[in-house]
Amino acid sequence: MDDLSRRLRALIDNAGYRHNDRIPPERELCASLGTTRNQLRKALSELEAQGRIWRHVGRGTFVGARPVLNLQDVTYLRDQIKPEQVVAVRFNIEPELSRLAARRASKTDCERMKFCATRCRKAEDWRTYEAWDNNLHHAIARATKNQLFLYFFETLNSVRRSIVWGQPRDTRGPSADYSSFSQHDEIVAAISAGDDELAADAMRRHLHSVYARVLPDSVTETD
Repeated sequence: MDDLSRRLRALIDNAGYRHNDRIPPERELCASLGTTRNQLRKALSELEAQGRIWRHVGRGTFVGARPVLNLQDVTYLRDQIKPEQVVAVRFNIEPELSRLAARRASKTDCERMKFCATRCRKAEDWRTYEAWDNNLHHAIARATKNQLFLYFFETLNSVRRSIVWGQPRDTRGPSADYSSFSQHDEIVAAISAGDDELAADAMRRHLHSVYARVLPDSVTETD
């Protein structure tokens, strides 16, 4: 964690906020910390990956981890749905989110995706990697500029994260040549270039690669 992230965390911790309290807007935080908005957003992303804050477009930044949408519904779905069904839905939704993101993503959206992909590479343990991987996929969904798509994604993601996959980890963290790193780069590059077909295909290949390792019976050559 860099110095700005530490100072931001201290500012939040020392302010006496309760869970889900809204913290000051970015312009006030920039003034308090003596930094630029771009640097502040990187620090906010760092704290968000740690589950210390969560952000909602149009509403602000809040203390604590992002609340699960419709907790009772998610719990019900978790108990009813098999992991293979989650995989099938991801294959149908996330390539299309990537396609739409390639058409609508702003420069800021693309910078956010690149930042998340870079932090995935720098992760020293699986928990940190998975947090930044989640942030990357969320950034892609947010770049669609479609609130309903974003809610669909967040609900799907909540169900996905509530399921125990049982994936064995034989290393402390991802290796330097972990295949998802280059796949993330391909997805982000395609979105940044505005190539919607390549973005959708790159996401599809990424999901196939991930689930071929984690849940091989859930994928086929045509997925």
